[in-house]
Amino acid sequence: MSIHVLKQGLQTTVQDFGRPGYAHLGISTSGAADAFSYQIGNKLVGNDPHDAALEITLSGGEYEFTSDVCIALTGSEFNASVDDEQVSIWTRKNINKEQLLKIRSSQDGARCYLCVRGGIDVPILLNSRSTHLMTGLGGYEGRALRKGNVLDTYQSGDNNNRVELINVNEILKHLDRKIIRVIKTMEGDWFNEDVWDLFLNENFTVSQSFSRMGIRLEGNHIQSSQGNEILTQGVPLGAIQVPGSGNPIISFVEHQTTGGYPRIANVISADLCRVGQLKPGDTFQFDLVTLEAAEQLYNEQMKFIHNLSAS
Repeated sequence: MSIHVLKQGLQTTVQDFGRPGYAHLGISTSGAADAFSYQIGNKLVGNDPHDAALEITLSGGEYEFTSDVCIALTGSEFNASVDDEQVSIWTRKNINKEQLLKIRSSQDGARCYLCVRGGIDVPILLNSRSTHLMTGLGGYEGRALRKGNVLDTYQSGDNNNRVELINVNEILKHLDRKIIRVIKTMEGDWFNEDVWDLFLNENFTVSQSFSRMGIRLEGNHIQSSQGNEILTQGVPLGAIQVPGSGNPIISFVEHQTTGGYPRIANVISADLCRVGQLKPGDTFQFDLVTLEAAEQLYNEQMKFIHNLSAS
């Protein structure tokens, strides 16, 4: 089965769970920006949780299928239809051969996932099919999809492994981006009590400087009491760096693997999906939690995905 791209979206890429383990080579993990929604989409259509899907950012495109297919859209609500019939988010949809799937603009967050039974077939590079846009690695020729591209699927999927969603409200709790929870990092003590009070109690706004590499924030300028540079060190996913401008930057899935700005905090693993749904103009607050709480929240999120039972 093939997917024909009839109209390109703003930024649609092939993504899977990413390629961890290559930071020492300067290659960040990449993969789905909202891995929570991506995994649920694969479970809806009976795929392996790590099968490749399409990540659609802010606006989608138009797609035609060469045979009957089962799809699911997950993540943020986008205006989507098949032959002018509305397609709901978080549900499975059967599409007939040559029907047209239109995915227009987002009605909420930054991204949705188009999961197709069988998964998207592109070459495996460093154990992953994901696209790393900043380096042009992986995915479909290392770039976003364009009009005229044709994608194949690589396996049949399994109807017996498909799940039915019972409580979408419970899913949406994991994606509530009004609060982003963080833990304190190595340079956390470089920031005095007044800065921490500002950091945790005032709203930040996502700027137009927004990409899979990083998200620059506006609204509150914060400064370290010990300067705005450190010896170059490794930068983890979700690190919140504070450059000389005082506008924090959340390092995201295509982040640079080293950096020289002090890091006030790090987004917890369970909330990286929330960061993946932030879009320019969104406002939110940070909430400081303990490492123990962060581990518990992540385990609960993974348990939730695991416990989505087959229909």
